[in-house]
Amino acid sequence: MEAGQHRRWLISMCVMAASCLIGDVARAQTTDSGDLSFELVDPKVLRVCADPRNLPFSNEKGEGIENKLAELFADKLQKKLDYVFFPQATGFVRMTLGAHRCDVIMGFPQGDELVQGTNPYYRTSYALVAKAGSGLEDVDTLEDPRLKGKHVGIVAGTPPATNMALAGLMGDAKPYPLMIDTRYDNSAQAMIDDLTAGKIDAGVLWGPMAGYYAKKAGSLHVTPLVKETTGPKLVYRIGMGVRAADQNWKRQLNKLIQDNQGEINKILLDFGVPLLDENDRPLGAETKKVP
Repeated sequence: MEAGQHRRWLISMCVMAASCLIGDVARAQTTDSGDLSFELVDPKVLRVCADPRNLPFSNEKGEGIENKLAELFADKLQKKLDYVFFPQATGFVRMTLGAHRCDVIMGFPQGDELVQGTNPYYRTSYALVAKAGSGLEDVDTLEDPRLKGKHVGIVAGTPPATNMALAGLMGDAKPYPLMIDTRYDNSAQAMIDDLTAGKIDAGVLWGPMAGYYAKKAGSLHVTPLVKETTGPKLVYRIGMGVRAADQNWKRQLNKLIQDNQGEINKILLDFGVPLLDENDRPLGAETKKVP
């Protein structure tokens, strides 16, 4: 997700999770009839792989974005919902999805080869968070000269750190650790606390985290960074992750995404996630399709 939170996906893009799916475990492929009994741990239960302490994405209390999405999907599938919790760090995929302990990771960046991805259900970006009235609320690129000499918070090792270095901002930047123990530390919350206390002038966070923590803090403005011309692009599509062999399960999840995009968007927006369309324009809950 930032570390444990910044997630395997999103970072380096997106984040971390450096494990490999175990070959593809000797599990039978499904039949052409679409029978999921060979693909799923338990066809009557939606078994979700999740981090127990990774807000705004998931936690053991069911308070995160992906918890709410899992509840929506379980309801649509008329299945019981259950979780296999494991910290979102090295070994996460291997110890959960790869070990056939659960059947879906609710959020995974498109193109990450650790899993087979579904169609994306949202598109978002890293964002700049600034105080209302600071004069930085409308800054929409790290190349903006108004950031020169400012103390900007950045999670070390994330993609926008490269953009900041190219823009000459790292000399005055305040780094926050990517690799943390989420039981005790929270880099995103620490950055927001420093921003509200005036210890930094602005902060750069992954969009869902920026929106969530800024919404909790109040009086903070979140601007998606969609206009970068140097360094890595900071916009990503997020889908779900399943095992490579689970073709029918993937098709079923794709159908759920297609049929419930409006409800998915509402959940994301309720958590403050800055949603973007294919042209980097803001999306609302009424939008039925994410490119």
